[in-house]
Amino acid sequence: MMAGTGILIFVVSFLFAMLGLGGGMLYVPIFHWLDFSLKNVVIPLALLLNGLNTLFALIPYGRRHLVDWKGGLPMALSALIGAPLGAVVAPLLPDRVLLLIFAVLVALAGVRTLSIVKNPEPSQNPSPWRRMLWGSLISGLAGFLGGMLGIGGGFLISPLLLWIGYRTKEAAATTAYIVTFSSFSGFLGHVGHMVINPALLMVTVGAVIVASLLGSTFMAQKAKPQWVKTLYGVLLLGIAIKLFMPFVV
Repeated sequence: MMAGTGILIFVVSFLFAMLGLGGGMLYVPIFHWLDFSLKNVVIPLALLLNGLNTLFALIPYGRRHLVDWKGGLPMALSALIGAPLGAVVAPLLPDRVLLLIFAVLVALAGVRTLSIVKNPEPSQNPSPWRRMLWGSLISGLAGFLGGMLGIGGGFLISPLLLWIGYRTKEAAATTAYIVTFSSFSGFLGHVGHMVINPALLMVTVGAVIVASLLGSTFMAQKAKPQWVKTLYGVLLLGIAIKLFMPFVV
């Protein structure tokens, strides 16, 4: 079981490092379906792995000058503040409510992303004021929701960056930058009630680090913007459908 979990986390981490998302939106359902405790294992472990995935993805992205370090900093700080607030709220809500919120938001993000697949790449990145105003506002909300749900908030931040005018690769790289802040901040908010098997921790952390470096390198060098957005949207909708099933069956 441990080896299979490691392989699955590796594949997920590779794909999500390409998108700058970290993988939390799949780590959560994977660990939940493996019957781990949602609040004591699933959410804190997902946030830790999410942060590690985006952190190591920044190495290839930074070398390719794809990260908007200056423009993304206010968004990262906003997400940093929002994430621990979400972590405080999470224990107050029933598991089914958390999963339903997660499913709805993932579905909305998937629909939004597929709607812009054929849009041409912008000729330049958005203005500083547009990044500051809209970016900080939505990143704070994304950080709050990510900290509450254990997913880092990238599923909202990446569509936001595409919406305000970032190119696809710059959006993925800058999302990884922002999500690193919110993931580790949210993780710290869950440390007090975290109970994780050391073997599970070692296997998953190792898989994430290797997959993150490989996935982000592939994205920076080889990936095409149109199929990256298509993959992202389809993946999100598939996750949402799976998560909705217990509520409709």
